[in-house]
Amino acid sequence: MAITLLDLSAYIGLTAVAAMTLNILLGILMAFRYSPVRNWPHHRFNYFRLHNWTGYIALTVTLLHPLPLLLNKSPKFRVLDILCPIHSPQQPLENTIGAIALYTIALVVITSYFRIQLGRRVWKSFHFTIYLAAATLFYHSLFTDPDLKGASIDWLDGGKLFVESCGAIILLTSLLRWRHFRKKAHPKQHSSQAATFS
Repeated sequence: MAITLLDLSAYIGLTAVAAMTLNILLGILMAFRYSPVRNWPHHRFNYFRLHNWTGYIALTVTLLHPLPLLLNKSPKFRVLDILCPIHSPQQPLENTIGAIALYTIALVVITSYFRIQLGRRVWKSFHFTIYLAAATLFYHSLFTDPDLKGASIDWLDGGKLFVESCGAIILLTSLLRWRHFRKKAHPKQHSSQAATFS
């Protein structure tokens, strides 16, 4: 069975979701001060560099994702429909949210490249927009009909299940991160609550 242009676009989109998920997980590991030498796999490797590269890959595949649509005969997408999809021939809302994801990822990657010049505080405020990028990317991936026919969403479709799983992983690990830093910020409060319940 031949892969269509729409299939190609969908597969590239799923690759973007995978890269984004891996990038955020690596970022959360860095926030937890994870050490690959002390913990599994007990081997020295530069996962900060891997975190950077997954960001570059996420940006690249998100850029590539809509390009096959320019070669699609029906519906016909123009370059403007890719850059600013407000009036795209199919699913303009979902595609506009996808474009917001692309531009937000680009913002995070570019500001990360200049993080030393920007300073830690300014850079960090930009860097946390990665969660907005993830939310918009996942929304676009979940609510877009990959066949561009406006069909109802099949939540048990293989691609949708993959996106749902990645979203659940990010949500769970982000909640763990928030809980960890909340405990770290208020250690006395948490220790007194533990004493109360003991």
